[in-house]
Amino acid sequence: MTQIRIADAARFLSVSDDTVRRWIENGTLSGAKDDSGLAVVDGLELAGLARKQSVLPDDPAQVSSSARNRFVGLVIHVVTDTVMAQVELQCGPHRMVSLMSSEAVRELGLEPGSVATAVVKATNVIVETPQRKAAL
Repeated sequence: MTQIRIADAARFLSVSDDTVRRWIENGTLSGAKDDSGLAVVDGLELAGLARKQSVLPDDPAQVSSSARNRFVGLVIHVVTDTVMAQVELQCGPHRMVSLMSSEAVRELGLEPGSVATAVVKATNVIVETPQRKAAL
């Protein structure tokens, strides 16, 4: 079982440490103590709560797509030259950056403040974890 310390659990859910402690007290999360006596929660249970509490805006496109990674957000920055553009979106806590043609930016009407959906369909997604201490 992966154990997550209270402060880290709070950071992952964008809440305070006290909120996580209240959730443990009211049974929303199960708490325990790790080997050093610090309060922890189960990582799998925390992941389930994170998924349950995540609320994404409805996708305004209302289209069917095979892509499962769709992030609705606001355009926060656009840099264009004569051929290419860089478009930055803020999708909840996630910053998404896309490179596309300047023509596409004009056709889509992308400008700071406009609503857009970042669609990610990739076969190459890098997953990283914190470095683990070697077992003694």
